[in-house]
Amino acid sequence: MTTPVRAVPKPRPAAAQRPLGFRELFRRLEFVRLVTRGSVDLRTRGRLLQHLVGTDLKRTHADTVVGQLWWLIDPFFSMAIYSILVTVVFAKSLVDAPLFLFAAILPWQWFQTALQDATTSVTGRGNLIRQIQFPKIILPAASTVAATMTFGFGLISLAVLYIPYPSHLSPWLLMLPVVGAVQFVFTLALGILFSALNTFYRDVQNLLRHAVRIWFYMSPAIYAVSDLKGSPFRFVLALNPFTYILTSYRSIAYYNSPPDFVALAIVLGISFILLALSIWVFKRLETSFAKIL
Repeated sequence: MTTPVRAVPKPRPAAAQRPLGFRELFRRLEFVRLVTRGSVDLRTRGRLLQHLVGTDLKRTHADTVVGQLWWLIDPFFSMAIYSILVTVVFAKSLVDAPLFLFAAILPWQWFQTALQDATTSVTGRGNLIRQIQFPKIILPAASTVAATMTFGFGLISLAVLYIPYPSHLSPWLLMLPVVGAVQFVFTLALGILFSALNTFYRDVQNLLRHAVRIWFYMSPAIYAVSDLKGSPFRFVLALNPFTYILTSYRSIAYYNSPPDFVALAIVLGISFILLALSIWVFKRLETSFAKIL
């Protein structure tokens, strides 16, 4: 009598070769679907975006005497305050200090304004969200675009500052839109993410106000990276995207030199990844906004 031969089970394929499960595949497809839908909303709702941007711009400084002139005055006040802080309080010698500071403070004010406005853009329009069906992702995008236009007006102040410092004019100033585009994508990504989170946790807008203030002093806005030679804090600066953004602005506007294109390309790539993740989070939470608000 022969002994029956047992069938040897086939080895399970490795994790890398194993076919995707239905749930995992669905999750991946859902991510692509939501990111695609959010991107299409941003591209195809131009008229709504234009209307919301116009509303935001009209509302800014609407009850003041000089109105939109504050877009030009604000950067000068900030520059004057930090000039006193750096040159008088810290007794630091800077050549053409106002331009050195202004080249970084102006884009930082753009980032700060855009991020704070975008964070509260959904919670500030609760009535509109409950009454009208529209893609809510347009709200933080409109706040970011409105702040960008304010930054454009602020560039007039930068042009005026070259009157006493004409030696810093160079053709590299034409690269300002390139650096601005990198900052815009990064700011838009954070604005979309925080606007969604702030809808459910209102502490976000309060925490963000303090976080941005700390972030400012951890960025080379009122000092140069070269001032920190030998300091371990330089490793922290290396992880900060605004180290490369503000340094690029200053290279163009103050040092008459090209920006760091490689660093900007890396920041831009990270910003696009962050933007995709932010759109995905926003679109997943969007259906609950009307209930929360």
